[in-house]
Amino acid sequence: MPLLECKGLVRRFGALVAVDAVDMSLEAGRIRAVIGPNGAGKSTMFNLITSVLKPSAGEVIFAGENITGLPVHAVALKGIARTFQLCHVFPALTARENVRIAAQAREHQRWRFIGGRHVVTRSTAAADEALEHLRLTRLANVRAALLSHGDQRLLEVAMAIAQKPRLLMLDEPTQGLSLEETDRAVEVLKSMLGAGNLSVLLVEHDMEVVFKLAHDITVLHRGRVIADGSPAAVKANAAARSAYLGGTE
Repeated sequence: MPLLECKGLVRRFGALVAVDAVDMSLEAGRIRAVIGPNGAGKSTMFNLITSVLKPSAGEVIFAGENITGLPVHAVALKGIARTFQLCHVFPALTARENVRIAAQAREHQRWRFIGGRHVVTRSTAAADEALEHLRLTRLANVRAALLSHGDQRLLEVAMAIAQKPRLLMLDEPTQGLSLEETDRAVEVLKSMLGAGNLSVLLVEHDMEVVFKLAHDITVLHRGRVIADGSPAAVKANAAARSAYLGGTE
């Protein structure tokens, strides 16, 4: 059984059909990239899966449970964590504090006034583990506002994995990075994902990043799936090449 299944997902904005009858699945332990030109429906798909948007039709099944239309926080508590196109960090807090807060959000007793010390202790340990995975330990006590853009992007990933998700959704993790920062981010992500037990859904415009990280690729165009399969199969797909890949080798 796939960990994640999208069945006939549709999202309409008035007359515009942003996502049009999309079927997609993700097997546990695999990395699936969702690619396509601007306006293809990629971010809308992310928002439908995480319940930021409600579908006009269709279902989202996670770990065998229908989670369609659940509140956003309930979806997160099921074990889905995500990053965003723009960094969502607390600039005045240190890197460790940012990640600890994210980890603490998963604690059912996070608001207890009595006995809360144990929650903070566990959350801090989870934060330090996540920072180590992303090779950010040296920056743990640095305010997020002082980090480079590349390190802020990795910090947001650390905040997501500190929540111990079953599914990690990365929305353009290398957006705005220099070539050197992108190479480092790919190296760190590849190492982290290879060592963990994560399933990953990835939206990314940089095809070199996609082909280095993804086991499977879904290509969207005008809200519809036009290709789906292994990186090699997608590279060879005429519709995918015409709509998005162009002359990519």
